[in-house]
Amino acid sequence: MRIVSLVPSLTEAVAVSVPGVLVGATDWCTHPAGLGVTRIGGTKNPALDRILALGPDLVVANEEENREPDLAALRAAGVEVLVTEVRDVPQAFTELERVLRACGATARPRWLDEAEAAWAAPPALPGRATAVVPIWRRPWMVLGRDTFAGDVLARLGVDHLHAGHADRYPRIALEELVAAAPDVVVLPDEPYRFTADDGPEAFPGLPCALVGGRHLTWYGPSLAEAPRVLGEALRAALRPAAP
Repeated sequence: MRIVSLVPSLTEAVAVSVPGVLVGATDWCTHPAGLGVTRIGGTKNPALDRILALGPDLVVANEEENREPDLAALRAAGVEVLVTEVRDVPQAFTELERVLRACGATARPRWLDEAEAAWAAPPALPGRATAVVPIWRRPWMVLGRDTFAGDVLARLGVDHLHAGHADRYPRIALEELVAAAPDVVVLPDEPYRFTADDGPEAFPGLPCALVGGRHLTWYGPSLAEAPRVLGEALRAALRPAAP
């Protein structure tokens, strides 16, 4: 079987669970390390001619990360496309099983069992906290309603303040974000690469948690360690400063 993945987290899931079937992946597919497959461009601008030249039996995609016109063009060329939808943690597990079966997995991978066990009783904070979660700056954009990352945080005890917004990724003025005075500002390193020197300075006086986007937004093998890694980062940011 020949598989092309247009989603970084699904690339990792397929590569480690069904070795040898993946023949193409996006430029953003960074895991597993040393993945030796043909690169076919970005998630939003894949090179369709490169994908077709690989002769895939299946292309795996996601309704949020990939553009429908690209997927429609692949179908029109005779390629089967499997499109996932992942808006919360339980749906991630369901969709991962569906993808792996479609890619030829004959057994459930151990990492998927470990991930489900980790999320069955994730380490919550001592009390619920509020957050704003920027995903971009210039302009500032944050998590809004109905997002996988928002559900991840909620299960760890963090309620982000724009969960009820009409948009899934609204643009919010920085002044409004700061004025909301959340308990913590969660700054992932993707899609915008927030770092200690690029992000926290915009929120003076507010605790900031720098987290890996792979743990906050990816649905794949990283789900097994995400509750622990994210929980540690959140607790460290919320810990009262020593006098």
